[in-house]
Amino acid sequence: MSAAAASQSGSRAGSPFDPRVVLGLLLFGALAFIAALYFIGTGEPSGDENNGGGHAASTGLNGFAGLEQLLEADGHNVSLVRNAAELDDANLLILTPPHAMDGEELAQIVEKRRYAGPTIIVLPKWFAFPIGKIPGVKAKRGWVMLGSPTTPSWPGFHDDISVKIAPSGAAKVQPDWAGAGLAGSLPDPAQVLSGSGAPLAPIVAGAGDSAVLAAYVNDGGVYPALEEMAGTSEAALGENESIYPLVFVFEPDLMNNYGLADRNRAMLALRIVDAAIDGEDLPIVFDLTLNGLGGTKNLLTLAFTPPFLAATLCLLIAAIVVAWRAFRRFGPPLAEVSSIAFGKRQLAINGAALIQRSQRLHLLGTPYAALMRGRLAHALGLKTGSDAARTDAEIDRLLNLRGISGFLEGSEALRRARSPHDLLRRAHALRQIERKLEQ
Repeated sequence: MSAAAASQSGSRAGSPFDPRVVLGLLLFGALAFIAALYFIGTGEPSGDENNGGGHAASTGLNGFAGLEQLLEADGHNVSLVRNAAELDDANLLILTPPHAMDGEELAQIVEKRRYAGPTIIVLPKWFAFPIGKIPGVKAKRGWVMLGSPTTPSWPGFHDDISVKIAPSGAAKVQPDWAGAGLAGSLPDPAQVLSGSGAPLAPIVAGAGDSAVLAAYVNDGGVYPALEEMAGTSEAALGENESIYPLVFVFEPDLMNNYGLADRNRAMLALRIVDAAIDGEDLPIVFDLTLNGLGGTKNLLTLAFTPPFLAATLCLLIAAIVVAWRAFRRFGPPLAEVSSIAFGKRQLAINGAALIQRSQRLHLLGTPYAALMRGRLAHALGLKTGSDAARTDAEIDRLLNLRGISGFLEGSEALRRARSPHDLLRRAHALRQIERKLEQ
């Protein structure tokens, strides 16, 4: 076995890494990485979604999960928004603010959206209490008990609009509301929330007393579908085609889970949404940030969103390359083999290469002839003296006695040789004489 092979075999045998332990560490690391990605990408919102609040994640009577499912079943692209930065995207935004909303904050949200997309604001009316929190009472998660209705107060946001709660003015034989070619009754006609104000153009009204249950703001914009629903005259039509409408649904029982138990009210909710979109292919989003369920976008989602997507792809490619290289050379590196091998043979090869590179091959004839003279004289038992010619003659004489001829001519020809081919041929001839002598 050569020294290099022995060195390689020794480095493999002396590896301090057990393949099974290394494989276990790799599997554990991979599982830990996958678990980290899962928890990063979960994106859990702050707090329980189905908490009995008046928002689109709530399945209670005052929630709007039913409207979200109804719109999705109707073919719309519906989603819930938990990031305040997404409220001014191009979409139809449905806001369900709580009673204690900051009016100025709400005004800023609506104002940013005037050129982005339509906005529907469903006012709150009911205070609700989760039934599951009552000791000794068993109920499904999200079920609520409705308390007394209360009008919201949002100073700083459309102070020119006022709201009130009053019984429906319709007789028992008449419907409680009418609009969009539909009519029907309310879940609780004794507690009806309505609005009033100069900028409102009613689209749903109370059947008995003409209370405004839903309306859009007549602010000079062009809203053909809403104008048709409201029956607005040609003289009152707007001229600004750049802004999007703002729709108020004062009576939340027209759209919440409590109200969608009736088919007519469900159809009315769909027609209000379709009129706000007015034929545009816009996604519909329900806001959860105003109800305390906001949260920042998770890091995993950001990693696959421009402009971070390019960096993520580069990291993935680098990880694949590193993993490929790791599998190609598993375990400790082998001992490096010396670039210059040891031994007489390699020394001779290196010396010959140096002479060949220096183009001095023609100088080798005389030294090699002298080398062969000494080897043959030693083999014949002669003492080499200072007279090279006499020694050559004596070697030639003794070789002739043994039937070997050509030494003197070969030595002289080698000393005169200049080309590499001649040198090799003459040197080979002298080497053949030596071999014959050894036989």
